[in-house]
Amino acid sequence: MASITSLHKQQGVVLIIALIMVVAVTGIAVTLMSSSSIDIKITNAAQEREVADNELMGTVQQMIADEAQRGGASRFLLTPAEIPAQGLDMGTIGNTTSRLTNLNNGALDLTCPRRFNFTAGVSCNMIQVETTISYGSKSNHTLTIVSGVAQEMASLNTGG
Repeated sequence: MASITSLHKQQGVVLIIALIMVVAVTGIAVTLMSSSSIDIKITNAAQEREVADNELMGTVQQMIADEAQRGGASRFLLTPAEIPAQGLDMGTIGNTTSRLTNLNNGALDLTCPRRFNFTAGVSCNMIQVETTISYGSKSNHTLTIVSGVAQEMASLNTGG
């Protein structure tokens, strides 16, 4: 009979231990679920940035190709006097904006970047194009690419 009474006393202890284990397993499950939702947010943010980066690179290439097709009317051929100090708005393509800035700030024309077949008397009209895109769920992130363009031109004003 003594063993039956001790058995009844132990059933309450087993119940308490089982409840403690259920609480512990529930805590682990909640932690794992919250960390997986954070992982999903990080993955979505990385994917949005990659999409914005690819769109921006495509826009830069399209804008440069469009200017090249304009021939003599290309804004890449504008002189420093024709481009305002704050830059020239190149317009928007999709949800990107581009701004053209002239890098020829001095009185002399700039020499062209190094090339294998250097030609004396040829200088470069150096400009930069800054293209920006806003992305994210509320467009609160921006990504900018700055591209340099060196347009060769004949010049006697190279200082050499």
